[in-house]
Amino acid sequence: MDNENSKEIVMDGFSWQVPEMEQHNRSKKWYTVALSVFVLGVLYCIITLNYLFAIILILSAFIIIAHDKGNVQSVHFEINYDGVLIGKKFYDFDELKSFSVVYKPNLGIKRLYFEYKNSLKQRLSIPLFDNNPLLIRKFLLKYMQEDLDRDHPPLSEQLRDLLKL
Repeated sequence: MDNENSKEIVMDGFSWQVPEMEQHNRSKKWYTVALSVFVLGVLYCIITLNYLFAIILILSAFIIIAHDKGNVQSVHFEINYDGVLIGKKFYDFDELKSFSVVYKPNLGIKRLYFEYKNSLKQRLSIPLFDNNPLLIRKFLLKYMQEDLDRDHPPLSEQLRDLLKL
């Protein structure tokens, strides 16, 4: 599979490549606004003697910069009759509470979500690229419950995309 978004239908399942993490294209304006907010935040922390929050702001800035400089790798994603495989990590269907497919072609949204039974784990969000969401939904319905209430991306994901974080 030489194409980053290439897919294949595996025996009793689906397989494709997904980016390891989301990476946003940020303009010069974004960096200018972010730097201004950062400087104002640190000044506010110094004025109010809130040094812990200043440290948190500085660490957050370093994380964003390090995240920006990293190369995004593609990982293998597979759904089969045993469960879900992401890279080398396998999740049995017993570990997953539900799935949902959010498909809004006019908004450019085509994602698959998995909720874990363990509420401490963050939801899993997978881009579908050119995969058929109806076929994937039909396949997953054989193995787990569908969350029909989710018809939009979660608010946290919408904010992340809006703020380009």
